[in-house]
Amino acid sequence: MEQGVGTENVTTVVVIGAGPRGTSLVERLVSRIAATQEAGESTRPLNVIVVDPHRPGSGHVWSRDQNRDFLMNTPSFYPTVAPERSTLPDRDRPEPLEENTGAPPEFVVPSEAIGLTFEQFRLLHGDGADLSGTERAELTSLTRGSYPPRALYGAYLEHVWDRCVQRARRLPMLDGPHHVPATAVAIERVGAPAAPGVPVAPAPPVGGGRDHTVGQYRIQLDDGRALHADHVVLAVGHVPARLTPEQEAVGRAVVEAGCGYVPPHVPADLDHDRFPDGEEVLVRGMGLNFFDLMIALTKGRGGRFEETGTGAGRALNYVASGREPILVAGSRRGTPYLAKSVADAFVPRGVHLRHLSYERVTGAARKGASGRIPGSVDFERHVWPLLQRDVVEHYYRTLAATSPELFPSGADRFLDELAQLLEEPADIGDEVWSVRVKDLLRQAAPEAGWFDIADLARPFRHVGHTSEEGHAAAVLDWLERDAAQAQLGEDCPERQAIGALHAGRLLTKRLVAEGYIDETSVALQVRGRFEPLVEGLASGAPVQRTEELAALVRAGVVRVLGPEPTYTFDDAAGRFVGSSPWVQGVEETGRWMVEAMMPANRVAVTASPLLRDVLASGLGRPHPRTTTDGEIVPGSGFDVAGEDHRLVGSDGVACDGVHVLGLQLSSVQWGTAIAAEAGGGPDDGGRTLADADAVAAALLNR
Repeated sequence: MEQGVGTENVTTVVVIGAGPRGTSLVERLVSRIAATQEAGESTRPLNVIVVDPHRPGSGHVWSRDQNRDFLMNTPSFYPTVAPERSTLPDRDRPEPLEENTGAPPEFVVPSEAIGLTFEQFRLLHGDGADLSGTERAELTSLTRGSYPPRALYGAYLEHVWDRCVQRARRLPMLDGPHHVPATAVAIERVGAPAAPGVPVAPAPPVGGGRDHTVGQYRIQLDDGRALHADHVVLAVGHVPARLTPEQEAVGRAVVEAGCGYVPPHVPADLDHDRFPDGEEVLVRGMGLNFFDLMIALTKGRGGRFEETGTGAGRALNYVASGREPILVAGSRRGTPYLAKSVADAFVPRGVHLRHLSYERVTGAARKGASGRIPGSVDFERHVWPLLQRDVVEHYYRTLAATSPELFPSGADRFLDELAQLLEEPADIGDEVWSVRVKDLLRQAAPEAGWFDIADLARPFRHVGHTSEEGHAAAVLDWLERDAAQAQLGEDCPERQAIGALHAGRLLTKRLVAEGYIDETSVALQVRGRFEPLVEGLASGAPVQRTEELAALVRAGVVRVLGPEPTYTFDDAAGRFVGSSPWVQGVEETGRWMVEAMMPANRVAVTASPLLRDVLASGLGRPHPRTTTDGEIVPGSGFDVAGEDHRLVGSDGVACDGVHVLGLQLSSVQWGTAIAAEAGGGPDDGGRTLADADAVAAALLNR
C-alpha cells in the first residue's frame, strides 16, 4: 500500500530519523514558519512527516527506558537541540539563572520560543513536560555541573518534540509533524523533472541501478507502505555497521564453543543479564561504553559504593553483592580516558588561546600556505605548532600560580621569558622552540620539568612490568591521581593544558567544517593522530566514574590489561585470551568478550538497509578522498554539497531534494557526535543547530 501525502500546492518533507538531529530540524522548521507568520508574511504550505520506529525526540540512543545509571559525558549546562530562550518565566528555581543573552541573532526564534536548552529545562524543573516522579526527582538533584542520566536527557528531547507539535497545530501553513512509527529501508527518485543539480567532483559509481536524475522521492518502509515526498532529510544517527572479518570469525567460533561475544553496540541495547556471576569477561575498550558496562554489572547487580570520607582518588569503597562478573578491561593506552575536570564551563574560563586563532590560520590559508588544496593549510605544519604553544603556556602559567616555589628566580620573570620564546615566528619547528624552552627550564626552574602533553595520553609508554601485581598497583595509582587532579579543576596545571587542547579542538572543528584544513591532512593528521590524543584527554567520563573504577579495582572486581592489548580466541580451550606486551607473562582468559564501543560510523561499511540502498542505487556516495599517493578512496561519511548538505550521487551531481544531517556528515565535518552547545553561535559550538537551520531554510525557500 502506498500513502500519497499532500496536494499539488503543498511541499512534502519526509525526515528519516527522530532523534536529536531530526528534532532540531523540526524545531527549526516550526520556529521559522512561526516567526514568518508573526511578521505578517507567508510561506509555502509544508507537510512534514517524520519516520522512526522509536518515540520522536529521544529516538533510539536516548530512550527513556534505558538504565538510569547511564550518564551523559557532558554536564547539564552544555547540551541543547534548540536555541536558548531569551527569557524564562519567573519561577522558583534551585539556583539563580545566569544572565541570558538569548539565541544568537543568526537563529530565527519566534516571540513564543518553542525549544529550550537542557539547562533551562532543568531550571524550570521540567515545567510542562510529561515526567515521572523519578525523572522529577532526578531533575531536582541536578546542579549546573552535574552529568545527567541519558534517559533524563531523552525526556528533555521528547519535551522539545512535543512543544514543536503543539506549536505547529496553530500554524495554518504547516501540516504536521506527523510521526510514522516504521523504518525506512529504501529511497527511490521517481516522477517529474526536478530542479537542476549542482555539479561537483566526479567519482566512479558506488553501485549501478536506478536513474536518479528526475522526479520526486518514494520512501519504502519496512511494513510494506511507501511515502512520497518532494524533499527527504536523512537524520538517521547511529546505525549498525557490518562486522569486520575478524569479528565475524570470532562470532562463528564462540557459538560452536558455547561462549559469548558482543560486537560493537549501543549500550542500551545490551542484555546485561546474560553475563554469568563470577566469570571473567574480557572487555576491549575503556571509553564511555566501558563505564556503562561497568556500572550495569556492579551497581546493577546489587553492589553499592560507599563514601569513605577521605580525599579525592580514594573517595569510594565498593561493597560487592557476589553477583558481579570479573571485568578484565583493556585499551591502547592501558587506562581509560582522563576524567572530566570539575569546572563550570566546557572550556575552563581561565583558558584563552593566545597563539592559535581562526584569523591566523585562515590568513595563512589565503596567503597560499602549503595545503594540497589551494586556500587550505596542513594541520601539523600550521595549526598544531600554534596550539602546542598555547598548551605549554597554560601549563606553566598554572604551575607558576600553584607552585611558585619551583621557580627560584621568580615565577613572573620565568613567565615573561617563556612568553618571549613562544612569540618566535610560527614557522620555527616544534623541536627548535621546545629545545629553547627546555634550556630556560634548566636555568630558571630545574625542578619544574618539561611538559609533554603526549605523555599524558600514553602514561605507560616508557613503563613495563614484570608482574601482574606491579602493573595493578601502577593502574590504581594512575586512577587515584587522575581523580584527584580532576577535582582541582583550574588549579591543576595538567587540566588547564588539556583545557587549551580542548579549545584548540573546537577551533579545529570549525576549520575542518569550513574547508581550511586540507582533506588529506584531516584524514591522516587530525583524525589519525590529533583525534586520539584529544579524545583520550578531553572526552572522558565524569570524575565520579573514575572514583568508582578505582574502588572496583581495589575490590578486585575489575582488572586492567596493559597497553596495546591483543585478543585471540583459543579454539581448543574454548576461551578468549587477552595479554599485553607491557606486562610480562600475564594472560587473562574468559568465556566472554565485549567490544565496548559504538558501531563504526562509516557509510561504506554500514549495515543499515536504507543507507546501503542509497549507495547501491547511486542516489548517494561516500565522500571521495584523495590519498597522498593520489588514490581516491571513500571517506567515512556521505558526499554532500552546500551549507544545506545536499546529497551527492554517484554521478557527481548534488540533488536539491535530499539533505543529510548528523553523523553521516563525518567526511566534511569533524566531531559530528558532539551535541550543540547551549548559547553557541553557528560557527562554533552551535554548528549542529546551524546545520539544521540551513536545511530548514532551504526547505522553506524551494
